[in-house]
Amino acid sequence: MVTAQSPADLLPLEEIIQYSGLEFMQGILDGKLPGPPIGAQLGYKLHEVSEGRAVFRGTPEFSYTNPMGTVHGGWYGTLLDSAMACAVMTRVPKGSAYTTLEYKINILRSIPLGMTVDCIGVTDHVGRSTGIAHGEIRGVEDGKLYATGSTTCIVMKLPTPKS
Repeated sequence: MVTAQSPADLLPLEEIIQYSGLEFMQGILDGKLPGPPIGAQLGYKLHEVSEGRAVFRGTPEFSYTNPMGTVHGGWYGTLLDSAMACAVMTRVPKGSAYTTLEYKINILRSIPLGMTVDCIGVTDHVGRSTGIAHGEIRGVEDGKLYATGSTTCIVMKLPTPKS
């Protein structure tokens, strides 16, 4: 997967709206389109994508811990936000975009440093103006549930650029 390293690496909005959300996400997975810089910074990347579903895989490192040495809640939240919102993106039509309006997470147990986890986002509803999804973080090796989340996204029809 190609990851954007600077703003110049990101696709312009005029180009993004030429894809459906699913086509865009598949382009990231296939390495044809740049992935989100946040994933490179926080040690996770897109692992699977299909309509209504996005899976990110990551491994928390020491640099993602809080002062107590456990994985910071922001890492859980960012990972869940990515998976749930990208699941919504897979159902957004060509010419539209989305952004997270709000999300909530529940951390059930601490992820051990160095453990690889999958974060699965699944849509519950995507309409003209809103998308709702839920997600979970599970250990790849142990299958344990580490956190859950839910999100509401706003779906926006973007104006077609004038030639």
